[in-house]
Amino acid sequence: MGDLISSHLDEGKREIIAAKTSEVLGEFGRLYEQQYAVALFNKVRYDVEGGGGPQPQLLHRKVPLENKSIFSGMLLQYIEESKKWRNRFLFVPDSYRISFYENKQAHDRGLHPKGSINCAGFKVLKSMEKYLELLDTSLPDVKAKVSSSPFLKCATQYPVILWHPYGRHHYFCAATEKEQEKWHAVFQDCVRHTNNGLSEECKVQTPAFTDAVRLYRQANGQYGTWDMMCGEPPQILANLVMEKLLPELRDQISPRLKGKMQERQKNWTLIADAVYSLVQSQTQPQYEAIVQRCEAGRPPLEASIRTDMDQIITSKEHVTNKVRALVVPKAEKLLKVSIEPYIGSILEALMEPTSRGFFEVRDVFFRELVEMSKNLLNGGNKEKLGEYMEKISMLAYHPVKMQCCYEKVEQLSLEGLQQRFDVTSPSVFVQRAQILMREQMDDAVYTFEQLLHQNLEGHEEEDLCKTIQRCQDRVIKKYDYDSSTVRKRFFREALLQIFIPYMLKQLSPSCSADLPRFQELIFEDFSRFILVESIFEEVVLQTVMKDIMMAVKEAAVQRKHNLYRDSIVLTNSDPNLHLLGDNPSIDWAGEYGEKQEVDGEHEGDSAAQKRRRMKQVVSMIQVDGHNATLPNESCLEVPSVHDIPEEQGEGDSDAQSSSVSEKAVPVKEEVSGSSSKETAPDLPNGTAPKLDKKEPALKSPQDSESKLAIESAIQQIEDAVQGEDGEQSPDGTAPGKTEETISAKAEANSALPKEAPPVNLEDQTAPSSTEEPAKDQETITKPKQEEQTDAVENSSDSHTEPQQHNTDTDSGFQSPANETAEEEELQAATATMEVGQEKHSDSEKGGEDAEKGADTLTTQT
Repeated sequence: MGDLISSHLDEGKREIIAAKTSEVLGEFGRLYEQQYAVALFNKVRYDVEGGGGPQPQLLHRKVPLENKSIFSGMLLQYIEESKKWRNRFLFVPDSYRISFYENKQAHDRGLHPKGSINCAGFKVLKSMEKYLELLDTSLPDVKAKVSSSPFLKCATQYPVILWHPYGRHHYFCAATEKEQEKWHAVFQDCVRHTNNGLSEECKVQTPAFTDAVRLYRQANGQYGTWDMMCGEPPQILANLVMEKLLPELRDQISPRLKGKMQERQKNWTLIADAVYSLVQSQTQPQYEAIVQRCEAGRPPLEASIRTDMDQIITSKEHVTNKVRALVVPKAEKLLKVSIEPYIGSILEALMEPTSRGFFEVRDVFFRELVEMSKNLLNGGNKEKLGEYMEKISMLAYHPVKMQCCYEKVEQLSLEGLQQRFDVTSPSVFVQRAQILMREQMDDAVYTFEQLLHQNLEGHEEEDLCKTIQRCQDRVIKKYDYDSSTVRKRFFREALLQIFIPYMLKQLSPSCSADLPRFQELIFEDFSRFILVESIFEEVVLQTVMKDIMMAVKEAAVQRKHNLYRDSIVLTNSDPNLHLLGDNPSIDWAGEYGEKQEVDGEHEGDSAAQKRRRMKQVVSMIQVDGHNATLPNESCLEVPSVHDIPEEQGEGDSDAQSSSVSEKAVPVKEEVSGSSSKETAPDLPNGTAPKLDKKEPALKSPQDSESKLAIESAIQQIEDAVQGEDGEQSPDGTAPGKTEETISAKAEANSALPKEAPPVNLEDQTAPSSTEEPAKDQETITKPKQEEQTDAVENSSDSHTEPQQHNTDTDSGFQSPANETAEEEELQAATATMEVGQEKHSDSEKGGEDAEKGADTLTTQT
């Protein structure tokens, strides 16, 4: 590979690359310095005058992934140098930069990774066919023989491929389809996070950088959206250089490539990656020098702005009126003919999938809380609450659970409008909507955490579900308002991104010649803060903004997509709520979970120990001590019934919701002696679980205890008879003792409570369970047919498997009278052959005592 790159990238071509990079960075630096002064003026003016939109109702988490990692596991990776597949341990930290190691032990010891992947600009593919389609676009003009066999043969049938237009491609293979889906979701989340753009907290550098890049591309005739506006500033500038440099190099190098088509495409990919790395190494120091130069001159600029703020604003308004008189008539004509007919259709195309995605976020959040409430209602406590909240706290950053929300927005399509308005692809809007959805989910979860933690202080455990329901209702109301505000802002920004470049492209030829004369109206001292080109764009934006605002307002009035009207302004119903936002993150596992001492938690911990203890958002289990080459090591599920399920199929959602009680928390099987077949009912959307939920009545402890005592006594009788004679008849009874055995069985059956019919030991059927008071002070009676079905199943289970009893648990539901009844029954059943009538009277007495025990249980419950 080194010979391939060195032969095609000689010293002359490297000089061309360096010269082109310096040329692009020089022009960008000039634009950046101009836009830096304008951005500084806008920032200072905003600080002085104030402003902004409505106050959000939800809290915002400052450090969401503190001491957390996203994902890790074993995965097969194709090594380009050796042309072989190797098992690698992949680790995705909170920075979303994928690192791969030789094995898990190398990561735990803190060794340097074999490599890392910055996912900005990548596309994640799950099939070789889609990858080859994108690969064909790398050398569109080269004619060569197409190879019958692909240059890369996957190790399994579940590939996960990372494709980049300029950089190296990365090939992975999973062992199963489920692992493929999980890794695909994780890699997509990495791409989504790194493509999010620059931090909005930098009020000067971020707008100066984005405006400089946009103006540079407009100067080269490129007005539309740009997919490669992703990553850190040096990487974005490298993309800017490659956009202009790569076609020139391809024309020079592609004719010299040898081999079949796919071999040429593969070699060109390696060459492009080498060029990309070289360009990034040059853009990094040059960009840092530009920023450092601007930051050094910031103090005098800011002082001048604050001193002459009024004069600068007056001068800008004067020039703006002149520019508006020139531009507005042309802009309104263009708007009426080419923009207004398409606003409604584009807005509808944006609103439908986006609103479905935000509603799915609300639904996922609601389902997780309802599931937690159901499990806690079936016997949970604050320790269980800590386990569930530890998982829910990272719900927004769980790629697998959030995938169903992201898929709703991926249906966004702008077919027929992309070419008209120079929109390269809807991926820019899709990824932005997905980022906003994740932020809204995290804000809702964080607000729920703070409210729940505040309300739990000083409350008893029996109020746990009521507290959860109360906090849940409050958070959902706040989410509905905030999601409406966020969506409307997203729609406005998306429409502006579509229409403004188109209008500037149409108006620039007729207006650009007249704009320079307006520069003479600006004082020289203010010329750094007032640019005529920026005023021209502001006037165009204000012209189209009126129609966009009107279209969004009409959509909100119709309430088709659950948008609040602009006239509705919610006041903060929780005046002290935003004070909770300054609290540190809640350690649910440490505060409510079991107290466990972790070795090495003192200040002398090494980095490797901290790395091993880092909690992972997506639950995985890593099997140590096994052969590292096993493909099944790549991804395993956590084998715990107490975990909140990470994902579910489309057809399994109803079944999973209806059986959540059986999965998570058993319903006191030790007490009832049988498995509960009835679970909490499904709750409709928009409702919360109630504490007065009905449960099936527990079987009387006296029934099960009496039945076991009788069976035990009969078994002892049969063993005694068998041991005395030493042989059995074909029907299972001892010769000569048949009448005594049958009599013993009949007399034992008479020891049951009077209200229950006798048990037929041959057919293994049980009587209908008696009515017992259920939880929450409500008495529930099961239907007769359902009771008989459960009784048959329970009797069958007790016949096939020995029934285990928890003495501690049973003692809480068994009265002293019942214990006396058991002893008397056992003694009476043992002495059946010697005492006849006396045994029968003792059994009846035991039945009366059992009935008294049932009454005592009813009173206690």
